[in-house]
Amino acid sequence: MIQKINTFYDVQQLLKKFGFIVYFKDKADMYEMMEQEIKSLYNIGLISKDDYLNCRLIINQRKSK
Repeated sequence: MIQKINTFYDVQQLLKKFGFIVYFKDKADMYEMMEQEIKSLYNIGLISKDDYLNCRLIINQRKSK
C-alpha cells in the first residue's frame, strides 16, 4: 500500500477501499469487527505485514482510550 497508515481514520479508509464500512453503536464490537476484517485482508495477502501491524496497533490504542 502506498499511503502510510497513521490514524484511526486511515484504518477506516483502508477498510473502505476493500468495501468494508464498519459501524456499530457499541465501540467494542466495532473495534473487534475491524480487527477481524484487517486480519482477513492480511491472511489473503491484500495488505502487507507492516500495514496489518500498524492497523492492529492503532485499533488497540483506540480500544484502550
